[in-house]
Amino acid sequence: MFTNPPWLIIVEVALFAIALSLLVPIGMLFIECFAALFPPRQQPEAAPASPPRITVLIPAHNEASGISTTLKTIIPQLTDPDRLVVIADNCTDETAAIARQLGATVIERQDTERQGKGYALDYGIKHLATDPPDIVVLVDADCIVHEGAIAKLAQRANTFKRPTQAIYLLEQPPNSTPKDAISTLAFRVKNLVRPCGLNRLGFPCLLTGTGMAFPWSVIHQAPLASNNIVEDMQLGIDLAIAGHSPLFCLDARVTGCLPQQQEAAKTQRTRWEHGHLQTLLNQVPRLFTQSVIQRRVDLFAIALDLVVPPLSLLVIIWLAAMGGTLLAAVVGISWIPATFVGLEGLLILLSIIMAWAKFCRDDIPVQTLLTVPFYILWKIPLYLTFLVKPENKWIRTERDAVDVPES
Repeated sequence: MFTNPPWLIIVEVALFAIALSLLVPIGMLFIECFAALFPPRQQPEAAPASPPRITVLIPAHNEASGISTTLKTIIPQLTDPDRLVVIADNCTDETAAIARQLGATVIERQDTERQGKGYALDYGIKHLATDPPDIVVLVDADCIVHEGAIAKLAQRANTFKRPTQAIYLLEQPPNSTPKDAISTLAFRVKNLVRPCGLNRLGFPCLLTGTGMAFPWSVIHQAPLASNNIVEDMQLGIDLAIAGHSPLFCLDARVTGCLPQQQEAAKTQRTRWEHGHLQTLLNQVPRLFTQSVIQRRVDLFAIALDLVVPPLSLLVIIWLAAMGGTLLAAVVGISWIPATFVGLEGLLILLSIIMAWAKFCRDDIPVQTLLTVPFYILWKIPLYLTFLVKPENKWIRTERDAVDVPES
């Protein structure tokens, strides 16, 4: 009777472990994209009540080139009791003057040691504490807030006393490239398709950075003052663990634009994806632990959602696993791990096709999907940099001019 040598058994077990561990993020991605195909979960109507007092809070660091466009999309949505407050954070340009000219209340902050959006927001919330509103809506200074979004966000946050996230999407810049189109698709999968799937399943979402509404009772206690490079994602996790899981509002939309400048796009993407990976590694164990301690399924769902890495990285990891398991199969170890990983690759492909078919086919031609391999190659250095020197410092992305889209 022949028995396999110990090293062969170890290799086979390792291959099975890799295949099984990949099933968690890939399976979650597939479930979210599949659930998003179905009609949205019916969102309960708010009981008739007096409208909440709203303050729109905008952190701004040297945003003179585009802040006027952003403010002009917000001001018509505000009523008499509402306020618009701009935090001119370490500004050396005309941001404060432009905001004042348009009627916003401007508070200026100068602190070269503590820089970043989190510190600016903390400064703004402390300013509001003397006369707090019912609802605080946070908007970035380079976004277009679509008609009715402020009221819908505030109403939902006020009704359920929970943080509420609008749909936040990036549009392709003028003279866009296929790489821009694929980047737009990846962003849409992350910020629209997957939250829609979670909403359909009855689970909360992560916060995505702008177009967020908070009851005052929630936001004034939140840990904001930090230089976390994905402070919005971390804020959503902290609030969820504290019992305030974010809701997704499909009726409110905020849009930005991918940077036209390639260096700016690279800086932005590096900050987002390195921050995402750091948060994944640090916060997923915490979320799983708290889901058990607090006996809360919603925290478990948030942890599973966070386990899914950026789409390009997931494909890269899958390709590496596919190559390793195929090599093992060819040399005679076992075909089962390669078969398992191959089926996982099919789930990734189906997820992308489902997301594109329902949410992207009007904006992204099907032939553009053929450039996905080149987009992934472009992203490889970004992930290698994370292994050697992960980005941990907040860096402002250079802005292009912001234009209001035609109605």
